[in-house]
Amino acid sequence: MDTAFLITAFVTMFVVIDPIGLAPLFVALTRGMTDAARRRIAYRATLIAVCILLAFAAFGEALLSFVGISMAAFRVAGGILLFLTALDMLFERRTKRREDQKNDEDHNDPSVFPLAIPLIAGPGAIASVILLMGQRPGWEGAAMVLGSTALVMLIVVAFFFASGLIERALGKTGITVVTRLLGMLLAALSVQFVLDGLSAFGFGPATG
Repeated sequence: MDTAFLITAFVTMFVVIDPIGLAPLFVALTRGMTDAARRRIAYRATLIAVCILLAFAAFGEALLSFVGISMAAFRVAGGILLFLTALDMLFERRTKRREDQKNDEDHNDPSVFPLAIPLIAGPGAIASVILLMGQRPGWEGAAMVLGSTALVMLIVVAFFFASGLIERALGKTGITVVTRLLGMLLAALSVQFVLDGLSAFGFGPATG
């Protein structure tokens, strides 16, 4: 088993989905609800997000081939997309957009929108799943990517359950610091994706 790739897959999905940043938004979206209702929403949102990511993991590369897009080209485009997401995290634009989506929600059942889509299974997460599946074709690579994604989803559920405690423990400043640190890490990972894509076109040495 490629431990380095397994770690990369987990870190990528964790940073892109950002369970820590989702926790206070989950609290806001479910304000006034009972604990039982919050648990149902947490389970439903993560289950829907898992189904979406599984679909793109299984058929994403085939869809790209059908429309004539090479995996290398998508790797470059996905890396750029993730880099823009990292910039949003660094400059807090991502949080502001999420809060705008929160304010537009009617608070009856936010499990499908905006929790599952686009907060959990957003463009960055979908692109990451397709990119990671393309990096390690075969059953072993798929198992590592899907296993990492499943573990991140379990962490998302755990953070949703403990969202109130986390929000109080970290505070607004703590959440901002963690989000920016994750943004820096995502920026580095996105550059690596771009370099891998360019290397497939013969620009520079292969990077792994």
